[in-house]
Amino acid sequence: MQAKGTLGLIATNTVAQGDTREVGLDVMVTNGFTITRAIQSRSWPASSANLEYAAVWGTVETVPEDLPRVADGADVRRISTLLEPVGRVAGLPSRLAENAGISFIGSIVNGVGFTMPPEVASEMLAEDDAANRVIFPYLTGEDTNSRPDASASRYVVDFTGMSQAEAMHWRRPFAWVEEHVRPHRSTLTNKPKQQEEWWLYERPGPAMRRAIAGLPEVLVIARVSKTVMPLRVPTGQVVSEACVVFATDAYGDQAVLSSSLHQLWAITYGSGMRNDPRYTPSDVFETFPRPRSAEALEQIGRLLDEKRRKVMIRRDLGLTKLYNLMNDPAVASEADSDVARMRAIHTELDRAVLAAYGWSDLSLGHGFHEYRKIVRWTVGPDARTEILDRLLEENQRRAALESTGRRPERRSDAAHESATLFD
Repeated sequence: MQAKGTLGLIATNTVAQGDTREVGLDVMVTNGFTITRAIQSRSWPASSANLEYAAVWGTVETVPEDLPRVADGADVRRISTLLEPVGRVAGLPSRLAENAGISFIGSIVNGVGFTMPPEVASEMLAEDDAANRVIFPYLTGEDTNSRPDASASRYVVDFTGMSQAEAMHWRRPFAWVEEHVRPHRSTLTNKPKQQEEWWLYERPGPAMRRAIAGLPEVLVIARVSKTVMPLRVPTGQVVSEACVVFATDAYGDQAVLSSSLHQLWAITYGSGMRNDPRYTPSDVFETFPRPRSAEALEQIGRLLDEKRRKVMIRRDLGLTKLYNLMNDPAVASEADSDVARMRAIHTELDRAVLAAYGWSDLSLGHGFHEYRKIVRWTVGPDARTEILDRLLEENQRRAALESTGRRPERRSDAAHESATLFD
């Protein structure tokens, strides 16, 4: 960049998200660039292009502190590389060692031919009972968001860890993969290993499989979804890369990951696909400073799971449709008792999570509020800003302690008491 002058930049809205932000705007600001005006996300003004763009203006010259910046048309004090006003706490979160080895992207199959309809799987399993060692339900992001019981709509062949000779022992499953996967793999000239080992997944996720071994259930969340809401599902199935898997079956964890605090963190620090948030474990979960476990979290997490499951089954609603109702201002609580109950549970859940941090001094102001162009039943704008500030502050505190090799300790300084790891 020149020593003087200004710069204007138009890009897709991912310029302020995740890895793209880290290698672009973060580096520019670290090297002295000041963002003076920004548009975080706006639809491209042409019907022929279905995309969201961002715009950034700035300079490397000194900008007086009292000179207003403009973020999406509003005067603000400073603009972050997220292209929104800087809160009370500046900076970006760091990944925390305490969160390593818990969240994983599901198995990357690379070959739709591994999957099969339920009726085909049933035939193979009926022919050979032992085939359940290589044929499993295949759970996708669409399944978790659209099916009332969050069950898999397809099955999949999984020869992970097997040589070709071992896989061939399973005659019909192997023949299925040879017919439906091998032709596709033969075209992958840029992936010679996938051509050679055509009966194996590209990335089966061995670390994930080790982490969830022995757990009867885990939490999963669709990677791209407006709901940003985890679900509890049984293990013993292959979870696709369209989902994030959390190696825990604790209801307290479910409460925290279902809270407005975690949802706001995910929307703020994750990436996006058009206007849908994309959950990126490294940028979201690994940076999220979780509160300590508490009996109240276990209770409200179990209540949410049980009541929501009953509503979804009884009304034949998937997760997305249920939360569309909950987040719709046109659906009055007085007119739909299920929606009213869900709103009440989430309000109670947010208070329980806040209490686990020691932040019960905050007034949450639940209602219908817009953030990042999506209206939800969630905490109010003032609470949102303060929550994100406190979470970032706690992240920075823990990261600083981890950098010295010390375990973060719980603090008890009045209303801003912070907690550390789940027990």
